[in-house]
Amino acid sequence: MKKLNLSYEKKKGLYGYGFISLWFVGALFFFIVPVIKSIYYSFCNVKPETGYLDKAWVGLANYKTSFMVDPQFRQLLIEALRNTAWKTPVILIFSLFVAIIINQKFKGRTFARAVFFLPVIIASGPVYSIITGDLSTNGNGSAEQFTTMFETDMVDKLLEFVGIYGFSTQFTDIISEMTSGILNLVWNCGIQIIIFLAALQGIPAAAKEAASMEGATAWEFFWKITLPYVSPMILVNLVYTVIDMFTDPTNGVMERILSVQDEWKYGLSAAMAWSYSGIVLLALGLIFLILSKHIWYEVE
Repeated sequence: MKKLNLSYEKKKGLYGYGFISLWFVGALFFFIVPVIKSIYYSFCNVKPETGYLDKAWVGLANYKTSFMVDPQFRQLLIEALRNTAWKTPVILIFSLFVAIIINQKFKGRTFARAVFFLPVIIASGPVYSIITGDLSTNGNGSAEQFTTMFETDMVDKLLEFVGIYGFSTQFTDIISEMTSGILNLVWNCGIQIIIFLAALQGIPAAAKEAASMEGATAWEFFWKITLPYVSPMILVNLVYTVIDMFTDPTNGVMERILSVQDEWKYGLSAAMAWSYSGIVLLALGLIFLILSKHIWYEVE
């Protein structure tokens, strides 16, 4: 049997293809094929039968039902877009503010960084359910007592205490909406803070020295040095935040899609999911189109 004489570069290439082949097979059978089937189901009336799914082609009927017949989907979609529009800037501003603070040299800096990143690890499952008050206490009351530590309606209680709560319904509704989700906003900033922190640490020392020699104030340094250098990461964090908020299982649109799926309406739920995905991609495209022209890139 003749032995193949392969160069070292070709051997490395074969090793690489061997490793990614497992990923490719998994992606093909567990991602690509289900995605194609989901697109097909969105154009069909899918009924579960014994041992198989009965699929009847209905064209755009499921999409029309989603936006014109379903009483909740369109309303929840508008609400999700509105919440994303005001929460995203708040998350980005807060993340950049915290990143600038914990990038300074002070005692306990490592602990402070761990505190802000810790929610990324534990803000899921039963822990997050207890904090938000969604987990049953099973009669022992411990989860309910723990949940009271994270109440986010303190501003409402303060307004009521000083006697101005309810003075203006629109004003109190805005305050309630902004404060009720403050804990969730803070807990959604972990990844963004890390990305901004990496960008801040990438600012060249020469730029800092030049600004110091020119007598730049901290305010001028932020607008002339810090912001331009972190601007590419602003776009990255913006895209990440938008996707994270749109795909959050707790938002109304995702809950509606899952509830329709639980009613065995697979075709309608698939149409809702793909409509939602298209709107998310459109929003991301607009973000790239608008902000890419204002991003500063360092030229080597």
